[in-house]
Amino acid sequence: MELIDAIILGIIQGLTEFLPVSSSGHLELGKAILGAQAVPEESLLFTVILHFATALSTLVVFRKDVFDIFKGLFQFKWNEETQFSLKIIISMIPAALVGLFLNDFIEVFFDGAIVIVGIMLIITAFLLYLADLAKTTDKNVSFRSAFAIGMAQAVAILPGISRSGATISAAVLLGVDKSKSARFSFLMVVPLILGKVAKDLMGGEISFHGDQAVAMGAGFVAAFVAGLAACTWMIKLVRQSKLTYFAIYCLIVGLIALAWSIWG
Repeated sequence: MELIDAIILGIIQGLTEFLPVSSSGHLELGKAILGAQAVPEESLLFTVILHFATALSTLVVFRKDVFDIFKGLFQFKWNEETQFSLKIIISMIPAALVGLFLNDFIEVFFDGAIVIVGIMLIITAFLLYLADLAKTTDKNVSFRSAFAIGMAQAVAILPGISRSGATISAAVLLGVDKSKSARFSFLMVVPLILGKVAKDLMGGEISFHGDQAVAMGAGFVAAFVAGLAACTWMIKLVRQSKLTYFAIYCLIVGLIALAWSIWG
């Protein structure tokens, strides 16, 4: 893997994990543009490293929230932090079930199917536009809405459907406060990412060679720094109801992806 390819893909992952434009979709587009040689045998390890970097950046941005959650949990009471943690667990159920029982089916969509990415990006654009039209409220995430948001996250496993876009849009359309929607969306994915990283590491399919270290490290740093910036920026954008800009972006990129698949 070339150093510049690792940095580019790291930045793409870091930005698109939080910005509502689909990280998986953009990584597929990035691989198509850079060529298959950009992500060879070490692809799985590199993906694990990038995901860990973005999970770490989430924990850094929400470090106070995470500390308060753990502090509340260790009080062993039915308090706000315990309820929030249970909502996170509930939101993880749909995606976990999809990962366990439909993993082989989902992997078919990650085989250079740029036309699928294009269609899903256009769907993401529509969801973001609807979310920006929603009225501002001060409603919290409920247990029922947590499961519904989790369903949106499960659908977002498809490349081109933005995870943050789908979950934030679902939360906002359910009447949840926009800032609280963004906070829940970003925190709910951390256990899933860390679980996926652990599963891949213990799967025995990852190989590593010493000459990959520099490129892997550069990709990690690029994803982490880009993730910090994107996560912080996205919270402000959701609060200010500026998702329409990303809806336009997803629509344009989706149409370009469709054109690329037909005439490229």
